[in-house]
Amino acid sequence: MEKRAHPDVKKFKEFVKQHPKLISEVRQGEKTWQEFFEDWYLFGDDDEMWDEYKGRNSNDSSEDNNETKPEILGTFLSSLKNMDLNQVEQHLNTFGEAITTLQSVLQQFQPELKQQQVTSDLTPFSFRKD
Repeated sequence: MEKRAHPDVKKFKEFVKQHPKLISEVRQGEKTWQEFFEDWYLFGDDDEMWDEYKGRNSNDSSEDNNETKPEILGTFLSSLKNMDLNQVEQHLNTFGEAITTLQSVLQQFQPELKQQQVTSDLTPFSFRKD
């Protein structure tokens, strides 16, 4: 069956052998093989996001601090895949309408502010009676 596999699938299998942490993440249910394959296909073997999945020693704790960056990127990409674009468009339209309404309200108050500034500018010197 492996003889019929697509060359990209064979390359991905070799990639998984070099990154054993991928297997544990799939077994824990955090991601699927399809998601990993799509990320691998889009970003390639050399992307920084794969550094956390390489086999490493248990004594190597300096890499633990840098794990959050690839995890955030992976989380962001998976959330992009799960978004409904129609809902995003609807929310953007609603947000745009709210901004337009706010602008119109502010424009109603601006003429009053401009009139107050004009009257104060007409008298540049303030005269006081002693």
